[in-house]
Amino acid sequence: MFEARVEKLLAALEKTACDGFLVTNLTNIYYLTGFYGTAGTVFLSKQQRLFLTDSRYSLLARDQVKGFEIIETRQPLADIAEIIKGDQLTAIGFEGEAISYHYYQQLKESFADYCLQSLTDLIEQLRMIKDSSEIEAIRQACKISDQAFLDVLDFIKPNQTSEIEVANFLDFRMRERGATGPSFDFIVVSGRRSAMPHGRASEKIICQGETLTLDFGCVYHHYVSDITRTIHIGQPSDEERSVYDIVRKSNQAVIDSVKAGMKRCDYDGLARRVIDQAGYGACFTHGIGHGIGLDIHEGPYFGQSTDLVESGMAITDEPGIYLDGKFGVRIEDDILVTETGCEVLTKAPKELIII
Repeated sequence: MFEARVEKLLAALEKTACDGFLVTNLTNIYYLTGFYGTAGTVFLSKQQRLFLTDSRYSLLARDQVKGFEIIETRQPLADIAEIIKGDQLTAIGFEGEAISYHYYQQLKESFADYCLQSLTDLIEQLRMIKDSSEIEAIRQACKISDQAFLDVLDFIKPNQTSEIEVANFLDFRMRERGATGPSFDFIVVSGRRSAMPHGRASEKIICQGETLTLDFGCVYHHYVSDITRTIHIGQPSDEERSVYDIVRKSNQAVIDSVKAGMKRCDYDGLARRVIDQAGYGACFTHGIGHGIGLDIHEGPYFGQSTDLVESGMAITDEPGIYLDGKFGVRIEDDILVTETGCEVLTKAPKELIII
């Protein structure tokens, strides 16, 4: 698994002007090696596969990292420069988006004899297409989140339970079911607060007659889920029912039509068109979704991009309508793109649930 990822990265590196690549983003290091400590550096070239860490993690690295020369050090850049001195390399790529200016100065000092080039998103491009082990981990994370949603329905008591209590319940319940933690700070917003797309859980009590939006997810074997469901406490108004129905139809429009080969902007348009035609276009204030995997937000992104949706991408489908001062509705699923359509990974019910 990890060997195949390294080989893909080296193949991608051959298409650049660089003959060596320095990896410092710890998430990308996990993707390539399986190492999940907090200090690590990877260097790759045709001649070298180096993994450098300090004494805190050298035993862990020897247990987890295969196919690399493992070096215990507190000066990884200097050690790499010494090791590759006779390899006749000319240009070294690095993750420009992952380092500080101070670290860049260290790079220039250690690799003064080489051309340095920022290779932004080189690994992230590979990560967009999930392999079978990644898909299985995301499936399990989604399964845990689905069950936590069903469990929280029995936990919520109108006029008694607070938003933060709901968020804490979801967190603890998903850990009980095998998650290692939450995938982000949960959005639990009720009443007028549900019109805030990214409102955080507060001490507000969830009251009778309110809309409640739950946006949450978990981490399972390093991979994430991201699900949103909107429910109602007590009987909804006609307007609330109507808006919910529009959002649900827009969510389903994506599921019905997405497939590999379509433009990413067209993916965004599948849901947006339904909401526009219903007259709420100005109230859908964010993109249709994003990629998920090792990070809760990763490529691909959509908007006006003319890049293609590809088979093996795990992405979200999350349309919403937000009416300031009144309420908001969002429904979000995680889906796996296939050549002919998609597999919906989140299976929690989407009919309007009334507590």
